[in-house]
Amino acid sequence: MRSAPDKPRDSSILSTTTIDARQKVEIDFWRTSIHEAPESDSIYNIINKASEAKVFLECLARYEDKIANTGKILELGAGQGWASCIYKRLFPNTHVTATDISEFAIASLPKWERLFDVRIDNSYPCKSYDTKEADASVDQVFCFAAAHHFLAHKRTLKEIERILRPGGMAFYFYEPATPRILYSYAYRRVNRKRPQVPEDVLITSELQLLASVAGLTIHIDYYPSLASRGPLETVYYFALARIPFLQKLLPCSAIFVFTKNKQTVVDHKTK
Repeated sequence: MRSAPDKPRDSSILSTTTIDARQKVEIDFWRTSIHEAPESDSIYNIINKASEAKVFLECLARYEDKIANTGKILELGAGQGWASCIYKRLFPNTHVTATDISEFAIASLPKWERLFDVRIDNSYPCKSYDTKEADASVDQVFCFAAAHHFLAHKRTLKEIERILRPGGMAFYFYEPATPRILYSYAYRRVNRKRPQVPEDVLITSELQLLASVAGLTIHIDYYPSLASRGPLETVYYFALARIPFLQKLLPCSAIFVFTKNKQTVVDHKTK
């Protein structure tokens, strides 16, 4: 059942109890995965992340005029932190902090620091809606193919608004997105592809509403990338790329761009 417009949900279909249970699965995955546990040096993990890195670089290039090359940068849902390492390598004058819900994921950050020959300025485990950052202290927030794991979207966007400086931006890069009417289909599909960890899909209209409630403006950039797609997926996303109006009507990968109002002054302690 659809929520009333003045009471947007924290997640598409999940209760607080279910969110907690799924978060535990996410945390434990990074502890027990053959290829991604802290003690693993799996070559398959490196190859997999390399293919994802190509898409991440494409996303950064797509927004090169808006990406901060100085200041304080925070990655949410960083996993092992490889994207933060790439960001720091490209923009060495930034202060980069990598965060993830799983301490076991963050424990693997030194592997990627060695691989990319960089040193991340800070890292710590936290939920996407409970960072350690001070109010209005972060210049830019980003995540890559991670926001659909946050589940508590209302709280996450409120947290992003709290920590961003006025005029600051947040990027949800390369996320699975869908109109509400096709959510059930898209949800089943992504969970068939990767059953080890619960997956979700971002409902575009829901994110628009929640961003407005949080005090953020939102822009949705549909991005039907063909990178790392299977044969049928390649045909599907090729069609979406050639027929842009379908991108809003069908499930499609997207980049969500959030901006904090420069005039926004909120006392978060009273909220």
